[in-house]
Amino acid sequence: MSAYGFAHLRSRRHHTDIIEYLERIQATLDPFSGRFLIHGPPTEVVEGTWPGSMVLIEFPSLAEARAWYDSPAYRNILHLRTDHIEGDVLLIEGVGPDYDPAERATKLRHEAE
Repeated sequence: MSAYGFAHLRSRRHHTDIIEYLERIQATLDPFSGRFLIHGPPTEVVEGTWPGSMVLIEFPSLAEARAWYDSPAYRNILHLRTDHIEGDVLLIEGVGPDYDPAERATKLRHEAE
């Protein structure tokens, strides 16, 4: 099942380290079949506020997403981003093709009773 690396980056400082990070990140993703689905602006906020930008990277599985994040190649460049951009990063498994939000609602309703 697909998994995703999601980042909410709240500050955007265009330091030369960020440019180097962008130049090098794809090579760290390739061995884990990671690919960008969303990478920054523009963002159209239709409800609430959204300070910053979003990044969404797809992986074939949560195991591959974790392996990428923990890989020596990515760890070697991670500081180029974290030294200059504040944000949150999550790894999360997607839902399957048969996902039904009504089934989740039923489970939540039973838990609430």
